[in-house]
Amino acid sequence: MGTKLKNIGLVGLGMVAGVIAMGTQLDAMAQKNAAGTPLPLEELRQLSEVFGLIKSDYVEPVDDKKLLTEAISGMVSSLDPHSAYLDKKAFKELREGTQGKFVGLGIEVGMEDGYVKVISPIEDSPAYRAGIKAGDLITRLDSTPVKGMTLDEAVKRMRGEPNTKITLTIARKDEDKPIIVTITRQEIRVQSVKAKIVEPGYAWLRVSQFQEPTVDDMAKKIAALYAQDPNLKGLVLDLRNDPGGVLPGAIGVSAAFLPKDVVVTSTNGQLPDSKASFYARREFYASRSVGDPLAKLPEALKKIPMVVLVNSGSASASEIVAGALQDYKRATIMGTQTFGKGSVQTIRQLSADTAVKLTTARYYTPNGRSIQAKGIVPDLMVDETADGDGLNGLRLREADLQKHLTNDKDKGPEVHAAVDELEEEQRLAALEKKRKPLEFGSKDDFQLAQALNHLKGLPVVLSKAKPEPKKEEPGINKPKTDPKAEPKNGDKK
Repeated sequence: MGTKLKNIGLVGLGMVAGVIAMGTQLDAMAQKNAAGTPLPLEELRQLSEVFGLIKSDYVEPVDDKKLLTEAISGMVSSLDPHSAYLDKKAFKELREGTQGKFVGLGIEVGMEDGYVKVISPIEDSPAYRAGIKAGDLITRLDSTPVKGMTLDEAVKRMRGEPNTKITLTIARKDEDKPIIVTITRQEIRVQSVKAKIVEPGYAWLRVSQFQEPTVDDMAKKIAALYAQDPNLKGLVLDLRNDPGGVLPGAIGVSAAFLPKDVVVTSTNGQLPDSKASFYARREFYASRSVGDPLAKLPEALKKIPMVVLVNSGSASASEIVAGALQDYKRATIMGTQTFGKGSVQTIRQLSADTAVKLTTARYYTPNGRSIQAKGIVPDLMVDETADGDGLNGLRLREADLQKHLTNDKDKGPEVHAAVDELEEEQRLAALEKKRKPLEFGSKDDFQLAQALNHLKGLPVVLSKAKPEPKKEEPGINKPKTDPKAEPKNGDKK
């Protein structure tokens, strides 16, 4: 979140040429410490000694580069769950994710009964042209059965290098025999924004991830909605399971619905440039080489009644948007409490293809509320399904992660016990297999139905779970209260 590519020197890492001799160079290195304080000489000598012991005494030879890379990785990952060393592959994947493109087949997938289920093929992708359909179950990838794989493992197998081939075995409803299709991988450009008129006068706008093209894509989708129905009476902005992405995307999406020049979010950290405020104006969400993608949007967009749908999968950039719209009373936030990732990660590039992702600041809403390890509490708590919250209440949140950054505005004790993230993901993956996948925006989408009810002034089925109490924080640029945006009296359980 909030990725900024910066180059820094390898301060103190000249030991690659001869770590065993490092002790004689420690005094010189201490003078070069970027923080302006002496380096811990005794600990660095121990690092040198351990490196030497491994090289001389370990049961088999170990590559120098592997040892040093693992040392860097361990040092960074010990800080918090979101700081990490990015090797060549990880750095490439991060750049692809923020640019909204990757090499693969072009299908949105989930898991069902242990198989990969096609939620939707991306239009004009290799999978789309090969005839892959929504609802197809992928049972084999080349000759390897999918049963027993995690979704992440299956996705990694389907991705790869451009122009390489993979053979899918597919089970399709109403087909007696398996369908075998060979598909050539290509670069896929992902549309992070979906939109449609769900019923006359009411629109659904979904942002699945904040990428570099998100603001432009959103502007086009909104323009198309108003072309289809110029008299829209309500809009549902769907940020459920949106894990975040780039900061300009969050600023732009917020700016589309807020008055110009208001504060959308602020950050605070050790570095001077980490103490900043971000405003709802073009220079904060559009590159200098292009115009304002929001300039031609209808004025009615600033006043249309809105509901923002969130859940525990809504994190980072999506929490910035939800928090800003909530603080300015611009929209009613509905769903379940968000993930709580309110920290800024800055990318410090180490070489042409490696980098360090380092947590450098915390995010705050316009009212000065810290998002970190707390998230956004909805105005209206609504479960995922009519029968209850499904898996949402069991999903991992920031406050559950080991070594998570604390909320600097929350003086109370920690209420979440740290858990092992990998074990928790595996447990939830097993539970996910047992339930029918929910398609956001479909006729079976319970939370969307409640959002439409709220926009129409009809009763809303609220959750029995009670949200954590909100705390008023002394804020920056505190917005005025709009009584029209308060929850309607008709909302009830």
